[in-house]
Amino acid sequence: MGQHFPVIIVTGLSGSGKSTALNVFEDMGFVAVDGLPVSFAPQVPGMFTSEQGVEYKGLVFGMDLRRSEFIADYHKALEALQEQGVTPQLVFLEAQQDVLLKRYAATRRPHPLEREGVGLERALTLERSRMQPLRDSADLIIDSSFYSIHDLRRALQEKWQTLEQSAHSLRLHLTSFGFKYGAPADADMMFDLRFLPNPYFVPELKPLSGKNAGVSQYVLNSTAGAAFFAKLQEFLDFTFKQNEQEGRFRLSVAIGCTGGRHRSVAMVEALALVFRQKQYAVSVEHRHLELG
Repeated sequence: MGQHFPVIIVTGLSGSGKSTALNVFEDMGFVAVDGLPVSFAPQVPGMFTSEQGVEYKGLVFGMDLRRSEFIADYHKALEALQEQGVTPQLVFLEAQQDVLLKRYAATRRPHPLEREGVGLERALTLERSRMQPLRDSADLIIDSSFYSIHDLRRALQEKWQTLEQSAHSLRLHLTSFGFKYGAPADADMMFDLRFLPNPYFVPELKPLSGKNAGVSQYVLNSTAGAAFFAKLQEFLDFTFKQNEQEGRFRLSVAIGCTGGRHRSVAMVEALALVFRQKQYAVSVEHRHLELG
């Protein structure tokens, strides 16, 4: 395990955003385990061999006072993990009392400590007191009172940005398509290439696709194609970075031509190569290649 496979415990006040934080860690490539009795935690890291661990950035536990034994067993579990050479980092989430009251009023869910026969406000106060020792030992404390999901993403990304190893957290999905068959409904951005020279009208290129080097050169080495490709790279590079800073984890870019076989395919293949070299995770879909 060690620093190459970090183990993180997310805890804090009920209603302060623990579930959201776990979702963020999952998006960052962690395995998330929520609601596990804390006494079971030392058994989990050993389930990940070095071969299995390379699929994930780390392991994150979600723990809170839904388990009455949580506080009592936490330090025992921590010692057991440390004996395995695992030193978890603790993220503690909290929020202001009035904010938590409003969140519970909105969700109408019972607070875990209300089962002890106290009202919501008293339950929140008791929980804050009982969780204070964990707050004092936390590696990162986040007050989510006025945080959006994007703010929370940024806070966690900044803390564990070294895990990215210069790679980008933003995942890109590039789709080629033909306008004659319909544009993708799930695209975040869409570009129309029907103004570029069309290999369809070149007899020796017509039966080929944009994956062919000759078709690609015909499209991208034309005056308009080369200029547009350069400008599009610059625009997307800027746009991707801005979206990443805002906490986006996925963007879908659709590029269309008439039939979705030549120009759009060539452009998507070229862009995929460029942004993979920039260390983005890129997936490619040629939606209408076999129809065009």
